[in-house]
Amino acid sequence: MTFAGIATGLAFFPLNLGFLAWVSFIPLFHVFVNSSLKKNLIYGYIFGFTFNITAFYWIGSNSGADKFTVIGSLVAAAGYLSIFYALAGILFSLLSKNHKTRFGGVLFPFLIVFIEWLRSFGAMGFPWSNIALSQSKYIYFIQFIDITGTYGVSFIIISFNVILYNGIKNKIDLKYALSFILFVFISLSLTGWSKIKSLSSFDKIIKTAIVQPNIDPNTKWGNKNKIIAIMDSLHFESNKLKPDLVIFPETALPSYLVRDNYTRQNLQETVDSSNIPLLTGTIHASNYNGSRYYFNSAMFLKPHSDYELYSKIHLVPFAEYDLLPAIFHPLTKLNINIDRGRFKSGEEFIVFNWKNFLFSDLICYESSIPRIARKFVSMGAQFLVIQANDGWLGNSYGPYQHFELARLRAIENRVPVVRCANTGISGIIKPDGTVQNIIDLNQKGIISESVNIGFKSSFYTKYGDMFAFSCFIITLVFIFYSCIKQFF
Repeated sequence: MTFAGIATGLAFFPLNLGFLAWVSFIPLFHVFVNSSLKKNLIYGYIFGFTFNITAFYWIGSNSGADKFTVIGSLVAAAGYLSIFYALAGILFSLLSKNHKTRFGGVLFPFLIVFIEWLRSFGAMGFPWSNIALSQSKYIYFIQFIDITGTYGVSFIIISFNVILYNGIKNKIDLKYALSFILFVFISLSLTGWSKIKSLSSFDKIIKTAIVQPNIDPNTKWGNKNKIIAIMDSLHFESNKLKPDLVIFPETALPSYLVRDNYTRQNLQETVDSSNIPLLTGTIHASNYNGSRYYFNSAMFLKPHSDYELYSKIHLVPFAEYDLLPAIFHPLTKLNINIDRGRFKSGEEFIVFNWKNFLFSDLICYESSIPRIARKFVSMGAQFLVIQANDGWLGNSYGPYQHFELARLRAIENRVPVVRCANTGISGIIKPDGTVQNIIDLNQKGIISESVNIGFKSSFYTKYGDMFAFSCFIITLVFIFYSCIKQFF
């Protein structure tokens, strides 16, 4: 089971190993079918732990905290996420032995989708580990997520595992199993290719300038004047390109721009003189119920107008806040003058408007949450901006996975995604998930590109996670039916 978890984790690496997920769930399914509830719980947990430790090892490489804190965060995160595969083992074990054999292969894909959907909710929600991320390179294959969301990919991949398992178990049928899998993959890929070709271009475009400053986040707050001078220089260079919008990354400036009138006014003067708006990340501090809190925000500066502010809605536990700060508050001393344990969530979804160009901003981790992106697009956003700062993760695979998540959000909602990161990866992603332009990790630069907008919203945008909810209902019906047959 350990090797199965590791293989699944490797499928998430940016090494074109996504095909490993097509077979790596076979041992888990085999155990679930043939073992008791206790063993299914244990083996489900082992699978989940090794999978998450392997795929998301980069949590333990975060340079923004001491090694004890980040390693502890990695172990805690993997330990928590493993609970869902243990839960899958428990639920599967509620089937009678006869039903496991007869119906287990039908139930398993619905069950895995159900636990992925369940895992996405709440403060600890982590859709990052949905199987779809391992398949993001197969761009033609995953085009159908504009209907099912990423959960449709999980369903197909788990179904492949079940078909192969039955083919291996009944050796005479293995060639038919492989033929059927190949047929489904090719059919979906051809359909996806056709769908990409059918996406129309529109005359409505917005020219963006994406600034990637490549600044070490560990030293930024100790060199305020130098960093502001660098960003001012990049701002002027961007304006020379005559864009419709300039974008800075998450927390681009070591300044609380809401209260730092001097720095904000300098930015506003540049915006006014160029007549080009600026979207920049900033930390915002405010008092609430007698306590001081911080907001991870995006400030939109328009020419000759008051600024607008969006504050990150989904914060990262143990990175931006502590769940029980009165008991355990390890983030209090991090980031020099910012108590990272006291960040507070924003409460309002914002759609920015400039000359009838409508867009919204996903701040860093929010780009892994499908329902947040969907909410913005359903409110009228014609393209999405993602501001990120993956500089904390160094040269690990974390920034690469983070960029691939942006591709999934683009396809789901059929909107362009403009991603601006501090040290990479920045780029423009088309509504079909293909990359229009990119600045790689650890590079300084500016992307100046015209972004085609005005695409028709997708089925997923309109109706959300109907597919995942259907899998939830079907799972419950399966289990309830089996329990009724066993006990009544």
